[in-house]
Amino acid sequence: MTRAGQMLDTYPGDFGFDAEALAECLAACQECAQTCTACADACLAEDQVADLRSCITHNLNCAAVCAATTAVLSRQTGYDSDVTRAVLQACLTACTACGDECARHGEMGMEHCRVCAEACRRCAQACRALLG
Repeated sequence: MTRAGQMLDTYPGDFGFDAEALAECLAACQECAQTCTACADACLAEDQVADLRSCITHNLNCAAVCAATTAVLSRQTGYDSDVTRAVLQACLTACTACGDECARHGEMGMEHCRVCAEACRRCAQACRALLG
């Protein structure tokens, strides 16, 4: 069980979501934020860094949105479904765009981008599950 799951187990109130799906989304968002940050850094270390500007921007945007989504989802007291849905949709959008960009570079042999694309796809799926 993740730390997020443990914290949800201790929460004294009700959630706006299924606790397992919420824990999965929190874990996926945290992992994606870290992975995207590391991928941006790895892109900066590549010889052809100028060709990776779009990828780096997608990585940094996705990391920021995933971090914000984690923060919003971690606060269930005074739950606001409109804000939560908006941040989940933004995270889904950012993860999809970043995942697509990284997948292109991963197909060209950039292993860090391949790993990042996988993390983005997992996070997008977790956000989609909560939105559904």
